[in-house]
Amino acid sequence: MMSYTDVYTLFNVGKIVAGIDSIQAIQDFAAEYNLKSTLIITDQGVWNTGLVEKPRKLLEEAGVKVEIINNTPPEPATDHVNQVYAAAKKMDCQAIIGIGGGSSMDVAKITAVLLTNPQSLKELLSGAKIEKDGLPTLMIPTTAGTGSEATQNAIFLVPEEESKVGIVSSKLVPNWAILDPCLTIGLPPAITAATGMDALCHAIECYISKKANPLSDTYALRAISLISRSLLRAYRDGSDIDARHDMLLAALFGGMCIASSSTTAVHALAYPLGGKYHLPHGLSNAVLLPHVMQFNLDAAEEKFKDIAVAMGIQVKGLSTKEAAEKMIENLFSLTHDLNMDIHLRDKGVTEKDLEIMVEAASKVTRLLNNNPKPMTKEDMRNIYQKIL
Repeated sequence: MMSYTDVYTLFNVGKIVAGIDSIQAIQDFAAEYNLKSTLIITDQGVWNTGLVEKPRKLLEEAGVKVEIINNTPPEPATDHVNQVYAAAKKMDCQAIIGIGGGSSMDVAKITAVLLTNPQSLKELLSGAKIEKDGLPTLMIPTTAGTGSEATQNAIFLVPEEESKVGIVSSKLVPNWAILDPCLTIGLPPAITAATGMDALCHAIECYISKKANPLSDTYALRAISLISRSLLRAYRDGSDIDARHDMLLAALFGGMCIASSSTTAVHALAYPLGGKYHLPHGLSNAVLLPHVMQFNLDAAEEKFKDIAVAMGIQVKGLSTKEAAEKMIENLFSLTHDLNMDIHLRDKGVTEKDLEIMVEAASKVTRLLNNNPKPMTKEDMRNIYQKIL
């Protein structure tokens, strides 16, 4: 149990503007930084839906020249980031705006600091410190999952390691975030599910993490409550604006949890699935979440009961262990209802790949060390085996 003599920290976005049609506030961002030019970083899917048009038009109406890079891949690798940085250096941009999911926002955040710091991306991935503030940043999520708009993290695929590596620095916390649920209305059900489960993982993992604290706990439980009442609604009816609004807030709160606590073994085991087999990050997390929570059960019963209550599960008359088990059952049911209870073999993973994944996951000590229960390589192998 945490002692109040412990010191804990929350990195927070400079300004958050949320609500229907809050995208209008992009002109206020331009005015605050007296912008004459800016770079928008997005992905092809967001670009093809036309979601960038309104932000661009609003900026141009405010007298801002807008450059756009629209080819962020689902799992951005280091070579892509370096290409974006090289292109951005040739532009006269005074700020960076990320529009899209976590991939676009992470590329935007790291580009902003690469433009003002002497270190290369490779050096930062190897642990070099980001010394200077980056260019002003604004994040506009069009999915409700990663919470990148609120975190000090940027995660990238390192092909030679066949895994993902995170850069963590307060210099990566965005200056602004705009959460407009209207920008998430067109999100397909499968992406709604995957990103929503990513947000749920953030909240649950940060709540049980060894780094959990009163600040992260508050955001975590609220995020869990919002997701539990709204994820299936948003999945089944993408036009449900109230559910979409709930999910954006939940993703933000999940990101704020990460900015104070940390994810744990779910994310550690998910990284090789994205790095080597290119499974979508949210799907990897969703498949692993119930099994990792089963593993953690005897080390986190009290917290699991709290999570059950936040999820709206009736726990009256149940023992702490029974309530915790009920919560895990609910996680299995949720992944089934979202059509996410897949097997790795269906994605090309074979028995002989298990050791490779275990070796890669075991290196993610930054997250594994926060898990409430130590996890051996054999434990990891058993969990992977269950989802094979």
